[in-house]
Amino acid sequence: MLITRAMPCLLLKDGALVKTVKFKDPAYIGDPINAIRIYNRKEVDELIFLDITATQEKRKPPFKVLSEIASECFMPVAYGGGIRDLADIKTVFTLGIEKVALNSYAVENPRFVREAADRFGSQSIVVSIDVKKTRAGRHEVYTNGGRTATGLDPVAFAAEMERSGAGELLLTSIDRDGTQEGYDIPLIKSVTGAVGVPVIACGGAGTVEDFGAAVSEGGASACAAGSMVVYYGRNRAVLINFPTRQDLDRVFGTQGART
Repeated sequence: MLITRAMPCLLLKDGALVKTVKFKDPAYIGDPINAIRIYNRKEVDELIFLDITATQEKRKPPFKVLSEIASECFMPVAYGGGIRDLADIKTVFTLGIEKVALNSYAVENPRFVREAADRFGSQSIVVSIDVKKTRAGRHEVYTNGGRTATGLDPVAFAAEMERSGAGELLLTSIDRDGTQEGYDIPLIKSVTGAVGVPVIACGGAGTVEDFGAAVSEGGASACAAGSMVVYYGRNRAVLINFPTRQDLDRVFGTQGART
């Protein structure tokens, strides 16, 4: 039976955990290893780590940090940020990370997605698609940490990435990031209706019911959350947390049940 997954999406900056709002103003959360130990106890399905400054600073992934992360995690881990060649992907996998997420470089060089999928297998290649609404209300793909407009339609780009060999898509609404106002369901639905690979909904989760809506209304195969799983309350006090398996099963139904 297919399991509907739920996972924290954690942001790295200079080796520390941070959280943004609409991809801006990263606030310090804490040490990633401490967070991992809590998520291990809570038995989350997967973890996603994204280095939010690697591409902007034109540097390679933080291999030392990733080695420490992989050695602590009991669950599969995906990493994105600064990956621009096959050698870097190989190094990341050698450290114990199971998946890589390609974002800006997938737009710059779509053939790289095919090369990576052919070399390492589609199941290990995620394409991360960051999307913002234009003033006209049209969804557009952005790169470079939400700084660069590409003019690309996310639905068409998602379909191209599937054809290029991506085994999974991480779809993030920049406008909803950190707001905890719920996912952009129309965006999710438009992409899931155009591709056959799993889509991870990201950006806007505030309650476990938002997870359910992303799956039942948007057609997502998985849900990722940031603020919801590192903050507590209106004052956004730092508290590493995650919904219980019972709550997830309630909103996901039988699809969320472990087998």
